[in-house]
Amino acid sequence: METRVNIMEKGGNGLKALFGVGGYLKKSKVEHSLLELIAFRIAQINGCAYCLDMHAKEARAAGETEQRIYSLSSWREMSIYTDRERAALAWAEAVNGHDVPQDLFDEAKKHFSDEEIFDMTLSVGTSATWNKLNIALTPIKPGSYTVGQFS
Repeated sequence: METRVNIMEKGGNGLKALFGVGGYLKKSKVEHSLLELIAFRIAQINGCAYCLDMHAKEARAAGETEQRIYSLSSWREMSIYTDRERAALAWAEAVNGHDVPQDLFDEAKKHFSDEEIFDMTLSVGTSATWNKLNIALTPIKPGSYTVGQFS
């Protein structure tokens, strides 16, 4: 598929806001590797190939193993994720799916502060926004991302 709208060229002001949110999230108390796993999982669910490439590379750079990245779609069945990570992934999936029951919030509260829950929620929303932009407007060639490219 060819680029429909060059978002870097035509969406400059809007992208500045998204990059600003990304800058805020880099300072989050939620560990960077976990935010990368969340972004990767949201890209899996939303089907964004470019974001899968980007977040797999960033997760590796943050210390994630190949097994943990490759197994993320079946995190519920894998013993390689901590209870904190499981709570974060359940939260992320629920937020992305627009159905966040009280029991998921209660579980997230066992592992995260209110600020961290806010940051994870913001991360899910931002990831989903990038997914939608890439899928709808600019199918940037997956595989072309380099670690830290948008830092």
